[in-house]
Amino acid sequence: MTPWSNENLSSRAYADPYAAPDPHDDTWPTPVQAGDDLDYFLPPPNPAERLGRVLAPRDERRLALNVALTAAGIPPMPEDRAVIDQLSALPADVNTVLQRWLHHTL
Repeated sequence: MTPWSNENLSSRAYADPYAAPDPHDDTWPTPVQAGDDLDYFLPPPNPAERLGRVLAPRDERRLALNVALTAAGIPPMPEDRAVIDQLSALPADVNTVLQRWLHHTL
């Protein structure tokens, strides 16, 4: 078996991956207008367009626990979902205490 050598590839041209691109090669799209700022605030929500649904208490506790974890700097990972669902099934006072503990970490 012959060991690999860079000298065996002499017929191929070397391409530097960090070389500057051709100035005529424009890979970025141009803005809509040169002076346009595409960052703007969304309009405030219209209360008349809200959905008339009410969340189940367990779902409210699950969302509140996700918010409390995220605010405490502990963003829930996808694998934490089962644990958060189990904690949300506990009584409301347990969830309130968990949120208070998380709030005090701020």
